[in-house]
Amino acid sequence: MIAMLDYAAVAVFALTGALVASRAQLDIIGFFFVACLTAVGGGTVRDLLLDRDPVFWLADPTHLAIACAAAFLVFFTAHLLESRYTVLLWLDAAALAIAVAAGVSVAGAMDQSVPIILVMGVATGTLGGLMRDVVCNEVPLVLKQGELYVTAALAGAGAALAIPYVIADPLAPIIACILTTFALRAGSLAFGWRLPVYRPRPPRS
Repeated sequence: MIAMLDYAAVAVFALTGALVASRAQLDIIGFFFVACLTAVGGGTVRDLLLDRDPVFWLADPTHLAIACAAAFLVFFTAHLLESRYTVLLWLDAAALAIAVAAGVSVAGAMDQSVPIILVMGVATGTLGGLMRDVVCNEVPLVLKQGELYVTAALAGAGAALAIPYVIADPLAPIIACILTTFALRAGSLAFGWRLPVYRPRPPRS
């Protein structure tokens, strides 16, 4: 199941990386680079921090092949999309949900503590997209003012940890994580759900 989650996260995140590369008008090699960076970035940080040897895509380079195939597809089809940014946002929401579940599953399988499982879920879900946006000079989605992004990832990871106390099914944590993360992120995109942001106030005399 962990392998399947990693494959799915790699595929969808690679599509988002290629879409950002199309917005930056890169060549095909640029598409491959950004797609692969986005696809494996979060999982690589996760595995390095957890001292997981080897890193998942070194153990199975199929992940890179999937990312390159996604980049190749987008390179020849991105112009057909009416709004690449809208598609990017929704694909990124799906990738976030899957990757958080993958991070939680990996950390849980290694018997990590609750705080570490939460952090690994968030890191796996958010860091690949952050790298993608920084490299392509886009405003990182993870830092958009007030939007539910890291919050959605953290809530999804928390749901994965809480659901076993209610449902004994081994798939329940993964499903709960994906649904919670995607629902919160989708609510932020579709309905404008926001967290309050800091508003500076003049000092009192």
